[in-house]
Amino acid sequence: MIGIKFITVACEGPRKLAAFWAAALDGDLRELPPTIDPVIVERSGDGPALLFKELPKGTTRDLPIHLDLSTSDREATVERLCDLGAAVRETKTETVDTQTATWTVMEDPEGNRFCVSEYQ
Repeated sequence: MIGIKFITVACEGPRKLAAFWAAALDGDLRELPPTIDPVIVERSGDGPALLFKELPKGTTRDLPIHLDLSTSDREATVERLCDLGAAVRETKTETVDTQTATWTVMEDPEGNRFCVSEYQ
């Protein structure tokens, strides 16, 4: 079986961005020796940790991998993330058969996009 250990985020300010995501996901910053560059956010449960490393982000043509967050109260979660420094890009709703999905496309403090969804 293959599991995901880390989701790596290329960023300009690893410590600042890791602090945002630790607060957003109720995670904990893992203390690493000062000689190690990445910053890791440990999450509760079985999900992968997030690893933040100072790396070039690539070209504007690259398709980024982003996080899809799920919550029972999308609006409250979006408001909380905005208070932490995120920004809203747009909110969308889509209905397929009897399932409706509503999600908000957001950007973290460095402009990396992610979505917050609520399924009804």
